[in-house]
This record gives sequence, structure tokens and C-alpha cells, in this order.
Amino acid sequence: MSARLLTRVALRNYKSIAACDVSPANLCFLVGPNGSGKSNFLDALCFVRDSLRHSIDHALRDRGGINDVRRRSGGHPTHFGIRVEVDLDESHGHYAFKVGAKRAGGFEVQREECVVVPRDGRDLDHYRVEKGEVRKSSLMIGPVAASDRLYLVNVSGHAPFRRIYDALSTLGFYSLNPQQIRQPQPPDPGQLLSRDGSNIASVLANVSARSPDAQRRIQDYLSSVVPGIAGVARKMAGPRETLEFRQDVRGAKHPWKFEANNMSDGTLRALGILVAVFQGAGNGRAMPGLVGIEEPEVALHPAAAGILIDSLRDAAEGIQILVTSHSPDLLDDEEISADSILAVRAEHGESRIGPLDEAGRSALREHMFTAGELLRIDQLDPDPALSNPKPSQIRLFGSEP
Repeated sequence: MSARLLTRVALRNYKSIAACDVSPANLCFLVGPNGSGKSNFLDALCFVRDSLRHSIDHALRDRGGINDVRRRSGGHPTHFGIRVEVDLDESHGHYAFKVGAKRAGGFEVQREECVVVPRDGRDLDHYRVEKGEVRKSSLMIGPVAASDRLYLVNVSGHAPFRRIYDALSTLGFYSLNPQQIRQPQPPDPGQLLSRDGSNIASVLANVSARSPDAQRRIQDYLSSVVPGIAGVARKMAGPRETLEFRQDVRGAKHPWKFEANNMSDGTLRALGILVAVFQGAGNGRAMPGLVGIEEPEVALHPAAAGILIDSLRDAAEGIQILVTSHSPDLLDDEEISADSILAVRAEHGESRIGPLDEAGRSALREHMFTAGELLRIDQLDPDPALSNPKPSQIRLFGSEP
């Protein structure tokens, strides 16, 4: 799988985002004030994941229903739409859908399409569904469509579409909760870290068994963030499991052992971030291929920000990472370029998301400021020409059949 899984994200009328069309970098920082819409951008991608992994009805209900998902405005649009362009090892393509509101909180998938272009020159695979009817498809015989279901789930048994389905249904999004990480946890298959980190002991054990190199990276970075930490592993506690940390103590011949409930929020969050970004190592293919992390700097000492950036940069060699932040300390790194930043602003209740304007790009390109310094003086602004399209200008469907 290419390290840059999503090469383009286009949104129309999703929560506070009227229109957005961006190309996230392999390590991408969504930077802006509180309430500007950074989390809504990640949630749009999470919505795709949840709709495929569960159902679109589940994803809507989990967010309060379609009236809380479609953008609120004077006209209150009746639909929202999402398009992602995907880059895989053997193919590339796009997946898009538009969901419309019906009476009494109902909804329908008004249009959905997927195009997969093989790199070896074979014919592309594609379909287009409109209101529960398959209008066009490369499949000789395909499954029946329904207006309240995403068709990609139905066709995921076909290999070309399966790769797109797997890539999008395993996206990982994290808002880590130290209190949940502290709690003894029931054993879990440990394939994917949960959003709040509540199954971290199982995932860490899985990573340790599958990829000793990933385990070493996690422990090395953690010991740099929290000096004295000599290791961490799963520990069984009756029918449940927890984390056991080994910490060097002055005068002790061997490291002392502490369970997760004795560790600080910062230590647990740092471990959660490291497990999130290295969890796919050793799978033969990165899984998930994209990880989104909300404000990784929370509860971390500013001096640890540089180490955190190093770990994200290291992990981004194998997966795509999207990070929301409004921390100058996290962005105080001369290697963070303008191309890795999406600036987010809120104007009159609408989020504008786009690459940096020319003033910001020039300041970073000429090493006049770091991104963190620009943030401190409130000079990280989206390019007005690229961050303020009208919803009607966002092309969700096409250009292949």
C-alpha cells in the first residue's frame, strides 16, 4: 500500500464544512483555533469508515441523525457528500457518495460510485448507483442495491472493490482517553486500536508478537518522552488485562513495575499515540493505512513535542497520518513544510480548509519562521483562492465512467 493512502478529500455540506477540496500530505497537520472545524474534517473520513464497517444508518445515528450531519445554514442544504481518492499498491481510484435527507429524519443514498484503475493496464472496475438502482457497472452480475445502504459493502466480495473497501473500513481515528487506558480491559483480538485506547493492552501484545521492531520503536520513543521508562507490556489481571510499565528507579538493581493506574495522563496518552501509529507494522501491509489523531500534544510536556514529531515522521514512512493541533510547541520544527499543513478557519459559522496562503508558505520556505512561530502570531491562514469554493463547485463524481 502506498504510504499516502488518500490523495484527495472533497467534502460538501458536512457539518460546519460547506465545501472543501484538499490533498492531504503523508504527514498532515490540520491547524487552526478551537471550534474552527478541524475535528469535523476528520469526522467526515471517520463517517466513511463507520458507514462501511457498520452501516450508514449507524453512522448517522451515532452523530445525532442526518440533521446534525448536513451543514446548518440559512438554506440548510438537504444533502451532504464525500469523495476520497485512494492510492493503493496495485491500483488507484476514487469512492464517492451523496446522502440526502427525507422527512422525519430519514435519508437516502442519492448517488454512489467507485472507480478502480489497475496499474497493470487492465480494464478499470467501476459502478454507479442512484437511489438504490445500479445504473452502470463493470460487473457482469452484481448484487442488488438499496437506497439506505452503501453498495461498496455489497460488492466487497469482488477483489478490485475489496481493496478499496479494506482500505477505507480500517481507517483509524483517535481521541485517546487516559482514564479508559487505565481501566482493566477484557481480552480483545487486538487487531485495531479503539478510538479511546480502551483495548490498548491487547493491541500492544499483538504488535509485540507480530513485529519486535515496532515494539522496540514504541518503547524507545516512550522512554524518550518519559525518561526512566524501561518497557511496557500486557499483564493479565484475572479475566482482564492491563498494562505493566517497567521504570528505572535510582538505587534499584532492577526496574520497578507499575500498572497503568499508577501512570500519568501524559505517559498513557504518549503510549496510545505510539501504538496508534505503529500498530499496523508487521502485517505485510499497513493496517490501518491512515491514522487521524486529535490534539496529540494534550497532557504532554512541551519538551516532549519534538520527540513526538520524530515518532510521527518515522511512522509516516509506512502510513498516512493526519493530526489536528493548535499547539505552537508541537509545530516548532523546521522540517515541517508548508505542504504538510492544512490551515483551518471558521468564518460566519463555516469552516474554510486549505493549504497555507502565500505569506505563510514564503515564511516557511525561506526559514524566516517555524510553523509554531507563525501560529503564535496568528499567521497560519488558508489560501483564500483554494479554501473558499462554493458547494456547487465541488465535483464529487467522475471523471472515469
